[in-house]
Amino acid sequence: MTSLSDLPLRDNLVGKEPYGAPQDAVPVSLNVNENTHPIPEHVAIDIVQSLAHAVTDVNRYPDREFTELREALAGYLGHGLIPEQLWAANGSNEVLQQILQAFGGPGRSLLSFTPTYSMYPLLASATDTAWIPVERPADYALTPELVVAALREHQPDIAILCGPNNPTGTPLDRAVIEAAYDAFDGMLIVDEAYHEFDAQHESAVTLLPGRHRLMVSRTMSKAFAFAGVRLGYLAADPAVVDALRLVRLPYHLSALTQAAATAAIRHADAMLATVADIRSQRDRLAEALVQLGYRVHDSGANFLLVGGFADPEATFAALREQGILIRNLSIPGHLRITAGTEAETSTVIAAIAALGVGGARS
Repeated sequence: MTSLSDLPLRDNLVGKEPYGAPQDAVPVSLNVNENTHPIPEHVAIDIVQSLAHAVTDVNRYPDREFTELREALAGYLGHGLIPEQLWAANGSNEVLQQILQAFGGPGRSLLSFTPTYSMYPLLASATDTAWIPVERPADYALTPELVVAALREHQPDIAILCGPNNPTGTPLDRAVIEAAYDAFDGMLIVDEAYHEFDAQHESAVTLLPGRHRLMVSRTMSKAFAFAGVRLGYLAADPAVVDALRLVRLPYHLSALTQAAATAAIRHADAMLATVADIRSQRDRLAEALVQLGYRVHDSGANFLLVGGFADPEATFAALREQGILIRNLSIPGHLRITAGTEAETSTVIAAIAALGVGGARS
């Protein structure tokens, strides 16, 4: 059998591993931060009807500029945004990839603060962009001083601030974003994939006026329970959107994706009705794990980073044997757990309690 070593792979891809979280068919899947609540039936019916209408015209290419969807996204985000400031692609990963294709590449660099979303360095490698990781402090919270110092030292072409941060859940303060933008001359991305779960912090879209190098990335995969549809989007200056047009593939958003996403946004209130319950289950899970003796990091997302496991890999395996899938991200002593439904939360609390303090079997 031919292996990768037999192929003329680009040098910067040699030895890399593709992104891959386990996708097991288990009763309790809490490892990839999905919204575990189903889409409301009346919303699903409207989406299906929209898809049925779109199918009748799929012999033609879809709207290349996805005008109706951009209008809907601008309306959803509010704050005076216009459709020309919105962009969308097949998941926020593709949005980020397009940004790196437009503003990164050979001889350019991407900086972020680790631990953070594992796709950032993979996207950098895929676009031949140098990756600059800067370690977060022990509590994972960024400060203006830390961020400014790193940006001034490294002067990257692109920087990403993830807030709430994945995998730590750490919220992102407005002052950090403002300080970061003023600290360097590159493009600044604020990744708000989990923003709807953060009840304390205003979206960075409010900072867009007068900041043409600022981009705010969002997704419908999490709060909207639309992970399988693959729709990510971006708010930015219209000139940034024009730059992304230079690198996007023709007709990159299918007519079906556009129809489904536009219909979902029509029902935004219903689609987001589960957010409060997810926050409640997140907080309930945090309280229970603290009582069991674990360290739970502050989270504004729909997941928790939990420390205090003597052997995370053994705990991960023990839970998996019971049909509970969480995430081991190789952070010493830590595991990440998505907040699920009330029943799922009860199941994972009981399972961890039964393993004993530190995750060892009692």
